[in-house]
Amino acid sequence: MKNIRNFCIIAHIDHGKSTLADRMLEMTGTVEKKDMENQVLDDMDLEKERGITIKSHAIQMNYKGYTLNLIDTPGHVDFSYEVSRSIAACEGALLVVDASQGVQAQTISNLYMALENDLEIIPVMNKCDMDSAMPDMVEDEIIDLLGCKREEILRCSAKTGEGVEAILDAIVERIPAPVGDKDAPLQCLVFDSVFNPFRGIIAYFKVVNGTMRTGDRVRFVQTGKEYDADEIGVLKLQMKPTDSIAAGDVGYIISGIKTSSEVKVGDTITHVARPCDQAIEGFQEAKPMVFAGVYPIEAEDYEDLRASLEKLQLNDASLTFTPESSVALGFGFRCGFLGLLHMEIVQERLDREFDMDVITTVPNVSYKVYTKDGGLKEVHNPAGMPDLTEIDHIEEPYIRASIITTSNFIGPIMTLCLDKRGELVKQEYISGNRMELLFDMPLGEIVIDFYDKLKSISKGYASFDWHMNGFRPSNLVKLDILLNGEQVDALSTLTHRDNAVDFGRRMCEKLKELLPRQQFDIAIQAAIPARR
Repeated sequence: MKNIRNFCIIAHIDHGKSTLADRMLEMTGTVEKKDMENQVLDDMDLEKERGITIKSHAIQMNYKGYTLNLIDTPGHVDFSYEVSRSIAACEGALLVVDASQGVQAQTISNLYMALENDLEIIPVMNKCDMDSAMPDMVEDEIIDLLGCKREEILRCSAKTGEGVEAILDAIVERIPAPVGDKDAPLQCLVFDSVFNPFRGIIAYFKVVNGTMRTGDRVRFVQTGKEYDADEIGVLKLQMKPTDSIAAGDVGYIISGIKTSSEVKVGDTITHVARPCDQAIEGFQEAKPMVFAGVYPIEAEDYEDLRASLEKLQLNDASLTFTPESSVALGFGFRCGFLGLLHMEIVQERLDREFDMDVITTVPNVSYKVYTKDGGLKEVHNPAGMPDLTEIDHIEEPYIRASIITTSNFIGPIMTLCLDKRGELVKQEYISGNRMELLFDMPLGEIVIDFYDKLKSISKGYASFDWHMNGFRPSNLVKLDILLNGEQVDALSTLTHRDNAVDFGRRMCEKLKELLPRQQFDIAIQAAIPARR
């Protein structure tokens, strides 16, 4: 175990995480020159086009007699739980900061997650070869953020390979070896899973304690399911079978699992004959945050859409869907997504991989509806709202939003956030004229167009990150759109009373642009009281 190093790379989107991983794989000889391509760990065309990691990956490298396990992490806030489990499987992290852009919101968010897990942080400043690089200023930001010494910050260019060897040396020298007992009862942390059409679900895990051997009978603690370890191995560019994997190392298990719901990220694997005393801490069910109706354009494509969603779910266990019907749109599905990016990705994959043309309704968040008889109901769809006479009060989800921008955009950004019912929690300078703003905001206010407006008013100079911050009572109304006097259920939404008329008018204007000969009106139901 003393020669094993488990690490991840944390960075904001487009700060060079995937390119740095490419150079490491090249320098350690893990990928041959003829097989080398840009973003080699990103399998999907979508990942390469957008420059983000959607599905996390792991790969093993050998360097100067040491085994380096890189556990790659997704690069967007929607996948923060997957990031947390990948971080939990590591002992160290490379904090990559773009020398031309400096510290961004997601950098700070993932850094805090790494510090909570007691990871050794190695600060790396990337893109130092660019003309727009500001290395001294960005170094000051990193020092303010981490409290490290200037000589501890490594400068590199992932594109040219300059400074990458020093990073590999630092991983060996600074990141501690994993701790664990290979003779103790088996305890493995599942940090990812993928679907193979021939082998079923393949789970990726880190062995915390014990040893797993081929043919062992194992149990997934959270689901209670038992399987035979038909094949285990380590993760090179291709999967490489081995007879056993011991404490501290990272590997995969194939055991003929057919459904993705039986393998949950964050679960613990143990032996059936000699189980561990307790599961590894930190497990959570992946919970959808944004809901929308997805309908086929042609009614006869309904079953094809169901089959497409089922296949997508094999690769993406966080996608949920249940059948629903609409008077206007016919039969479709109410889908749950981790966030807006996740929703975009699912729509794009339905089009590219399954040739499905779909209509997506206005996205909603999940509300907690308390009834007068003391009951509680989670509502993801305005059509599922109980009768107004039965409702005592409703609570909506709130987020803690972090926005980093330059001081000349503070005014417009504050106006935007306050218009979205945000409450300013804190503002502080990071360095020079760059500030971090913390707001408490309703999640329902950011799922429509908040991010686009933020980028527009800041001319692209604002970075945004958020995490859940509980539920709060809210004065909500149900907004219906009428087409020629008839209610269209697919266009109904829940919104705050103060915003209802303005939001309804904007929707009607957009609909009139699409269907100029139709008459659209808005109808607002009585207010649902807020209780404190």
